[in-house]
Amino acid sequence: MFDHQDALDALNRNTPISDKLSFLHAFLRKKFDFIDRIAIALHEEKSDTLKTFIYSNSNNEPTLVHYESKLSSASSLLEILEKGRPRVVNDLDIFSAGSNLHTRRIQESGFGSSYTMPMYSNGNFFGFIFFNSYRKDVFTEQAIHYLDLFGHLLSLTVICEIASIRTLLASVKTANDIVHHRDFETGAHLGRMASYSQLIANQVADKYQLNDELIEHIFLFSPLHDIGKIGVADSILHKPGKLDPEQYEAMKKHAIKGREIIDGILNNFGLENMEHVDVLRNIALYHHEAINGSGYPEGLKEHEIPIEARIVAVADVFDALTSRRPYKDAWSNQDAFDHLLKMAGTTFDRDCVNALITQREEIEQIQKNFRENPGS
Repeated sequence: MFDHQDALDALNRNTPISDKLSFLHAFLRKKFDFIDRIAIALHEEKSDTLKTFIYSNSNNEPTLVHYESKLSSASSLLEILEKGRPRVVNDLDIFSAGSNLHTRRIQESGFGSSYTMPMYSNGNFFGFIFFNSYRKDVFTEQAIHYLDLFGHLLSLTVICEIASIRTLLASVKTANDIVHHRDFETGAHLGRMASYSQLIANQVADKYQLNDELIEHIFLFSPLHDIGKIGVADSILHKPGKLDPEQYEAMKKHAIKGREIIDGILNNFGLENMEHVDVLRNIALYHHEAINGSGYPEGLKEHEIPIEARIVAVADVFDALTSRRPYKDAWSNQDAFDHLLKMAGTTFDRDCVNALITQREEIEQIQKNFRENPGS
């Protein structure tokens, strides 16, 4: 009765989504050996940004990583959405004059043909799946019919992964909203610092071996860094002047409290084994650690501090400095850069500081995308 082995059983296991993609790619190549690359890009609606997420290449060489682009600037991809149908290109030479980086990278990598599927969740577009081959004229009707099935399977796999994160985020956001009704942090602040965190992560990715999947989780989880402030008394949270030593010690406890709140939510929703969940824990617990060991709660030094916490620390302080608060005026970007540089190597990670201050145009664009509501 139990002789049959489920050929796709690997999808049932608690493994990274990138491993599941690699498994499906290997499975597909048994039938269609010309499928040399499968890649997934996610769309961030607020900023209209298309971002590389996960990929699987037959030669194990990445074609396009740590890359993002405005969807509105990719006319060939926009056409897919306008028509509401996948696109077959059996000779990629038709895009040889394309100016976008992703078009050039595909050309330079020697791919000859492609099949591109848009991904939807309940009718809402959230990204693309790209099937590429080094050969031309291989995406026949028979092959496409089979790829459609696997494309939707991949789409559902990604949706399941993202849904778990969104369940967690929605849960924490409910508590987070309570915090921000009491604190000075606005939705615009959280949007900016998440974008700054992603910007820094992309710049240091090669040195710290961060893949796009991990960078996406840093982007998603960074706004939850101060969730522990829900446990801080109003008299401390809203004090306009400097905190006295006893008050400061009470404020410092928000890092530990944040980790406890997150662990409780993970346990309640059965998400303890969710991939990259330690990134969230580390961001909440360690974003106030300092490179020289003077931070809290554990006094960690240098590389003892997880890279995601070092990234968020720089992003958070930069936005706090350049934002107007009831107790201070906004600093200029340059003044904030100068301050971060003075603190680099002592309080802040020097790589993360340099990664941020070299991206001035991108920072200004983020500030335009997430302007403060005058009434906030």
